[in-house]
Amino acid sequence: MNRKIRVIIVDDSKTGRAFIAAALHRDSDIEIIGMASDPLEARDLIIKDQPDVITLDIEMPNMNGLQFLEKIMRMRPIPVVMVSSLTARGAETSVEALQLGAFDCFPKPAAFSGIDAYAGLVPIVRAAAGSMSGRNSSRNSSCSSKNSERRVVLPEVIAIGASTGGVEALGAILPRLPSVFPPVMITQHMPPLFTASLATRLNQMCDITVQEAEDGVPLENGHAYIAPGGNRHMHLKKMGGQLFASLDAGDPVSGHRPSVDELFRSVAHCSGASSVGVILTGMGRDGAEGLLEMRNAGAYTLGQNAASCVVYGMPKAAMEVGAVERMVPLGSMAEMLISYCKSENGGFV
Repeated sequence: MNRKIRVIIVDDSKTGRAFIAAALHRDSDIEIIGMASDPLEARDLIIKDQPDVITLDIEMPNMNGLQFLEKIMRMRPIPVVMVSSLTARGAETSVEALQLGAFDCFPKPAAFSGIDAYAGLVPIVRAAAGSMSGRNSSRNSSCSSKNSERRVVLPEVIAIGASTGGVEALGAILPRLPSVFPPVMITQHMPPLFTASLATRLNQMCDITVQEAEDGVPLENGHAYIAPGGNRHMHLKKMGGQLFASLDAGDPVSGHRPSVDELFRSVAHCSGASSVGVILTGMGRDGAEGLLEMRNAGAYTLGQNAASCVVYGMPKAAMEVGAVERMVPLGSMAEMLISYCKSENGGFV
């Protein structure tokens, strides 16, 4: 952006507003143009000042953050970063916020943590400010799914990687998959506790069973497994022809744990051409090298196209290294997967 990023902070805690403002003030490209203690006060500021980004607490008086977010997305979409405490209840509401269209969620540090604990909010706000150019009418554009000539064997597993905007993207893909479908393994960058809440919410929306992955769980058709946020990578393992998920300790890879690269590399090693790799919206480069390994092993690889991404970072990086066989709008991704995974007699297994 050629001008400063204009931000409004909405939080019922005076201390919370002060910490957020102090952290954002450290970036000379960010300008705090207003602060509000509740959504009703914030509404007037938004109408008057037209910010580029809003930071929004969830539990507030007069109207909670989710209700306010829904109104913002309906009336005047603006990138919104939710600031939520890392509790089980907070995780559930934060996942709901992401599904309603929030750009991202920043875990609110404890009050005694100090300003440095808010440093991670700065790059999220910067990315949010640059996100609107990619969120346009191409979300539901059509895409031909005639690709049966390329397939050699039916996929035995689908691997998906995502980061910022991925909750919304998964919510657009998984509910459209049929109950009989190859197992899906998902690494979505999220804090601990949030992935369990995400799995629960998606499971309520889907015909397939969506669950947080457990170490050693055998993969079943009609199931999706989300890597737990925390300190372990999710890998695909194979023993005696049976596929299962393995949660393994290790250093962060591509800056993340769990890492999309780690998932994709394990799928390339175990399943090769009998797999499909999908890289969705997100900041950074995680997944690019792993998806390239999948493609080199014969897997079919898809990337979410720029126009439908919240942040065209991870798919772009994967495309640049030659890992993506086909770029697909989000609105067509489920159709592509279903078409590619179907056998000639119309079944999946």
